[in-house]
Amino acid sequence: MAPAPWDGIPAQNTLFVLVTGGNSGIGFGIGERLIDEFLTTRSLSSHLVVIPTTRSTKKSQETIDGLRRHTKQFAATSQALRARGGPDYDPKQTTRRVHILSVQVDLCNLPSVRRAANQLVSGTVSSPSDDDHFVSLVDVKIPRLDSLIFNAGIGGWYGVDWIKLIHNIFTKGLVNAATWPTYKGALSGQVIDPIKGTKGTGAPQIGEVFCANVFGHYMLAQRLVPLLTRPASSTLPPGRIIWESSVEAALHSFSPDDFEATKTNAAYESTKRLTDVLALTSTLPASKPYVDRYLGVKAQQQPPAAATPPKIYLVHPGVVQTTIFPLNAFMFFWYAVVLYIARWLGSPWHPITAYNGACAPVWLALQEQGCLDGARAERVKWGSSADRRGECRVKKTEVDGWGWEGRVEEMLELKQEQKLAGRRPGAVDVTEEMLAQFEELGANCWRRMEALREEWEKRVDAVESGLS
Repeated sequence: MAPAPWDGIPAQNTLFVLVTGGNSGIGFGIGERLIDEFLTTRSLSSHLVVIPTTRSTKKSQETIDGLRRHTKQFAATSQALRARGGPDYDPKQTTRRVHILSVQVDLCNLPSVRRAANQLVSGTVSSPSDDDHFVSLVDVKIPRLDSLIFNAGIGGWYGVDWIKLIHNIFTKGLVNAATWPTYKGALSGQVIDPIKGTKGTGAPQIGEVFCANVFGHYMLAQRLVPLLTRPASSTLPPGRIIWESSVEAALHSFSPDDFEATKTNAAYESTKRLTDVLALTSTLPASKPYVDRYLGVKAQQQPPAAATPPKIYLVHPGVVQTTIFPLNAFMFFWYAVVLYIARWLGSPWHPITAYNGACAPVWLALQEQGCLDGARAERVKWGSSADRRGECRVKKTEVDGWGWEGRVEEMLELKQEQKLAGRRPGAVDVTEEMLAQFEELGANCWRRMEALREEWEKRVDAVESGLS
């Protein structure tokens, strides 16, 4: 095993971030923005390790090359970096503090998920380079992970339902139609064999969109808990599991009777609502037994704890123009035009570009732990927001049945904190009864996720041991 460039550097001066689906769209934008904000805010001796996941070695190499090109350009042109570096600033000294590695994982193939996790936990990763702007990495060990950003996913859509599109615009208005659409055409019954990662019959199946958006990530995070957990003596903050949801997730999107989203024709929205519920209830008493089991916290463990488990956070990118929604080139152009009009009309939820949509997840990955704890950040859905000029910021987002922070708030307080901007039409003020129902739903969802995890772990074990 080769020495890594971060081996001799204090742990406080290094940051390790894994981003799923990092080869395109918002995932690639997260990589770019993470590099930019890290270099302009952290010390001049700090090292950043970005680990985008893809589904093939070819895509991994393309992603590594793309992020390296971005790093070189930013290091050479950033006035902020030149000001920090002084008259002797050398871009090469900056780029050599950024390390891009990649692993391959197919979230709809559970053996692939296990292999990727095992490689990170107990194996090595390589990223050779013949460019002296970057350190060539061969068989290096990942000592820990500071953040997982769960960005990858699929929509399950086939295109536009034009009748519903016209109805949306005339009944809800352009801004709301462009923010909370119901005209994305999708079919129910989308399932997959998560052992082989293929569609077919005759084998145990699971909801395909559910597996890609929720369950594959859920299995991956549990396997990566050793890299996210901190010894009690550590001065480092807890690891962070950052789930990416959607502004579209609503109360009616998810039904416990269709947990894997196989009966609905809105599987994407269902899985994002489930993501909201799981993340926001992860610290609540009713969910604790299942969350503790998931994160490896022993039931008899009492403070002072022997180890600090990771914390779970929730974000969404706003409305971003990406290829996750299948449109031809003509429609893709006009879709962008509509999104810019919606933002110009005052919608806060249209960052539009992948780089802007990365605002909230990158903020959560880089923010000081004291700030997050003070804001009780684990109880908030943090959204990427933009004003009319495209200036980005992080904004608290209302969640049906939970509100903005999991508590009842007075209207005056909501207005003073400007939370009402961008509120979904027809949203209902949260009550204590609704919060209790939300907590109960969360505990039920965590229980079912743990049961599913244990069931599929046994099936993967059987396949890998040759018993099936």
